[in-house]
Amino acid sequence: MDTVQNINAFVRVARLGSFSAAARELGAAPSVVTKRISQLEKKLGLRLINRSTRGLALTSDGERFLARFVRLLAQHDEIFAGPSVRRDRVEGMIRIQTPPTITSMFLGTILIEFQERHPRVDMEIILMERSVNPLEEGFDIALGAWPISYPNVIDVALCPYELVPVCAPEYLKAHSAPTHPTELADHSCLTTVLFRTTWAFTHSQGSMNVEVHSRLQSSDARMIRDAALRGMGITVLPRFLVNGDLRSGALVRVLDDFSLTGYWLKVLVPRMRMNRPAVRELVEFLKSRMQPVPPWEQ
Repeated sequence: MDTVQNINAFVRVARLGSFSAAARELGAAPSVVTKRISQLEKKLGLRLINRSTRGLALTSDGERFLARFVRLLAQHDEIFAGPSVRRDRVEGMIRIQTPPTITSMFLGTILIEFQERHPRVDMEIILMERSVNPLEEGFDIALGAWPISYPNVIDVALCPYELVPVCAPEYLKAHSAPTHPTELADHSCLTTVLFRTTWAFTHSQGSMNVEVHSRLQSSDARMIRDAALRGMGITVLPRFLVNGDLRSGALVRVLDDFSLTGYWLKVLVPRMRMNRPAVRELVEFLKSRMQPVPPWEQ
């Protein structure tokens, strides 16, 4: 079998964590996927995957080769796109990673609108609330507010990602409102995986990081918002998620004299993928919908 097919099978198994899931995605029998990976391991002289009754796991060599294989497949696809594919046509598959909350509220509609405008474009949208290196994980585009950059990946800023510290008025009936970030150590706090238990504040006299005790942590910011609305504690959430609650009084802002360190919602694109018309057009479309005013402020 072709080495590129073998590599592709390994990458799919590593990404999906299952031979059968990779087989379904590839439209092949699980035995074929197993054979492809065995041939790849034989060619390398290395074991890439450990198989057991409890499941499978990448070996240290498998982890080491995975990122290199993902880059190799991306380069292969770019080179052998085929003469029938016009280099200036907005078409083809775009694999996208986006955070769940902002996607369900705003980005999902924007991505659908882009696809309506470009019917030759297919999309695979994966919702994940973590920092993603799109080059190593096989995405054409990754969106998020994580303050991290990666080699050979272009960062395109879309709009400010403002955060606010909030709680329900009911919580303050039973607890004194904090007047300084260090007082958060005495409070029940609700955290998201984006910022976890380290909250960064700025003040006219400088900046500071404070560690808080997390009573509840979730990858879903809406779950944390619901907990805050029930008076379970103080949390830090994106303004777009709590604007309505602040206007209605269901949530109130705390620590008015302090601001949370600002972040930016941005697009991360592997440098080589920016040459694809569909990817480049999508980046420009996202910018047009987020600038100069993001949709939640319109």
